[in-house]
Amino acid sequence: MNLNLTKPIVFFDLETTGINIAADRIVELSILKVFPNGNKESKTWLVNPEMEIPKDSSEIHSITNEKVAAEPTFKELASKVSEMIAGCDLAGFNSNRFDIPLLAEELMRAGIDFDMNDRKAIDVQVIFHKKEQRTLSAGYQFYCGKELEGAHGAEADTNATYEILLAQLDKYEDIGNNVDALSEYSTHGKRADFAGFILMNDKDQEIFSFGKYKGRTVEEVFKENPGYNNWIQNADFPLYTKKVLKGIKERMTAPKVKMSDAEKLQALQQKFNLR
Repeated sequence: MNLNLTKPIVFFDLETTGINIAADRIVELSILKVFPNGNKESKTWLVNPEMEIPKDSSEIHSITNEKVAAEPTFKELASKVSEMIAGCDLAGFNSNRFDIPLLAEELMRAGIDFDMNDRKAIDVQVIFHKKEQRTLSAGYQFYCGKELEGAHGAEADTNATYEILLAQLDKYEDIGNNVDALSEYSTHGKRADFAGFILMNDKDQEIFSFGKYKGRTVEEVFKENPGYNNWIQNADFPLYTKKVLKGIKERMTAPKVKMSDAEKLQALQQKFNLR
C-alpha cells in the first residue's frame, strides 16, 4: 500500500548530546522529504552543539567533540532546516516524545517560531510498539527483512523509518495510509505541548500533568495562583511548553468582544438552523 499524501511529509531523526529536551543539543540531523508525487529530497548535517558531548552519548552514535568541532552550529543551520520543513507534516521514530520537541526547542532557541497547528505527526515507533513491541533495528529486520547497517546514525535511522512505515502500510490495512489516520493511530494521547507537561482532558481543556496541580485545568490554576505561570516561565521547562502556557494566559486576559444585535441574531439562526 502506498503512502497517501496531500502535502509533503518530512521523515527526520536526531542524534543528540543527551535526552533532556530543554538542555541537550542536536549533533546530527537527517531529513528525508517525501512529496505527494513520490519524489524525495534528503539532507544530513553534522552539528556543533556548542557544548561537550558526553562519552556515553558518543558511544551510542559515534559522534565525538572532535568530529563536530568545525561543523556549523544549529543556529547557523536553523533557517535552512525551517525552510525545508515548512508546510510539511512530520514523521519519525519516537518523534512525538523526543525528536519533534527537541527540534522545536532548537528552532525557538535560534529565534525561529515553531508550532504544530497546521501539521500532523506520525510516530512510526508507536505503530510498531502497538503492533509488535520491538526496537528500530528489530523493526527494520521484521518489516523489511534487512539488517540495519549504521544504526544510531541519523541518516540510516531516517531512511529505515521511512521504509518501515511503507512496510507497515502493506502489513496493517486497519491503520490507514493517509496522514490524518496515521497521525491519530501513532499518538498516545492528546497533548497541548510536545513534552507532555500540558495535556487535554475530555472537554478539550488544557490540564497540568505534573506537580501539585496535576489534573487541574490551566485556566483554573492561573486564576487561583497567578504567579504559577511566572514560576514556569522562569524555570527549566521546554520553550514550547512555555509558549503554550503564555498563549493560554493571553487568551484568558484578552478583552471580550461584544456582539452586535445583528451578530447575535445570526448566531441564533446558525445554532437553530433558521433561515
